[in-house]
Amino acid sequence: MFDYNADAELFPRRSRQRPKQIAYRRFASAADAIRFAMEILPPTLLPGTFLEVNDERLGAGQIRQLYEDEGFPLPRKPGKV
Repeated sequence: MFDYNADAELFPRRSRQRPKQIAYRRFASAADAIRFAMEILPPTLLPGTFLEVNDERLGAGQIRQLYEDEGFPLPRKPGKV
């Protein structure tokens, strides 16, 4: 079972067009980090982005799966799933 309440760190892929606009962020919950990655991060940056939760590194595909999982605890933006 994935712990959506655990602290999380999000490492977005770097972009030459946006070098400092979106950078490393810490979140109080993995759910918040996942929602940020799926709803706020530009979709072109998702590939290459990773999330660290409880010393486990998750890639873009895993982030998407967790967001789409029925156990995701936060409301999703309409049209994102």
